[in-house]
Amino acid sequence: MLWRNETTDRLFPETVGEPPNYKYDASDKEIAQWARMGVSQETSCEKGLSGKTLETAQQHGCKAVLRATYVDLTGEMVATVAVVVLSEGSDSLGMGEYLDDQEHADVPDAAVVPFAVPDTLAAKWKGERRNGMGGTALGADGFPYAVAVTTGAVDGRTSGNLPGEFGSYGANDEDRKAWMDAANALSDAFHTHLGNLER
Repeated sequence: MLWRNETTDRLFPETVGEPPNYKYDASDKEIAQWARMGVSQETSCEKGLSGKTLETAQQHGCKAVLRATYVDLTGEMVATVAVVVLSEGSDSLGMGEYLDDQEHADVPDAAVVPFAVPDTLAAKWKGERRNGMGGTALGADGFPYAVAVTTGAVDGRTSGNLPGEFGSYGANDEDRKAWMDAANALSDAFHTHLGNLER
């Protein structure tokens, strides 16, 4: 299995970015957008995921959740990436559909439990600082993995109600959009990266 056969550094590379074309892997340093702060030693589903994301993963036979925390190269945004390991033969696409649906939810689920890394920009990263989430399944049915991502601000700033005319209908969704977009982009980068490892 991918998660047992690959080293931590291969699963969670030092840097990650969105490949502009097939010539690049997400781990190539020349396209780096995120830098790894640390990798969690805790792999239980219950400590890696929260809310409906945990419930959905358990329904699909969650076996382990592998997490690493990254900070974007501006030093302003933090993210915890989770590789969700499901039971062999489970419906990974069902898990992916759930994660996709969260992009359009009124109040998206927080998804991944943040992994704080002492003495780094991610030292104060915690649950109440989560602003966005994203995720995707890996490959076709029977490929038992999904990726989920939670994002937030390094300085602890949270998305929320906007004042005055900016608080009109839909404005709070827009306030959250940047965090959701970043989470989805990072999950897509990991989708590419892990798919290449599996080949």
